[in-house]
Amino acid sequence: MIWTLTLREKQRLRVFENKVLRKIFGAKRDEVTGEWRKLHNVELHALYSSPDIIRNIKSRRLRWAGHVARMDESRNAYRVLVGRPEGKRSLGRPRRRWEDNIRMDLREVGYDYRDWINLAQDRDRRRAYVRAAMKLRVT
Repeated sequence: MIWTLTLREKQRLRVFENKVLRKIFGAKRDEVTGEWRKLHNVELHALYSSPDIIRNIKSRRLRWAGHVARMDESRNAYRVLVGRPEGKRSLGRPRRRWEDNIRMDLREVGYDYRDWINLAQDRDRRRAYVRAAMKLRVT
């Protein structure tokens, strides 16, 4: 996933995921009243043991970043990753870059160093951080 996710997009993805899970698992019969009702989010996630969509996105983003950071410098993906665009930015708050999201994801899993490209060179350490991203409690 290359684009940066805003809070609104994250919420929409979670809503969509819950909607799909409700379709898959169906309704539940209430023991007390005997009526059918929709499953609550907690019940859905108890039935569905896989990580939620946001954790999956963060994990895959870290995997892709490590892959691109190890590429040869002549590859286009690497040049886009480390390159700096020419020209002036528009007024206002700068948009969040993809690299900023990588740094935020790594900070959430306990990697506080600035140079994440060097982390990508050590595959075992990078894999550990990718696994940690899958286990994150996402709010």
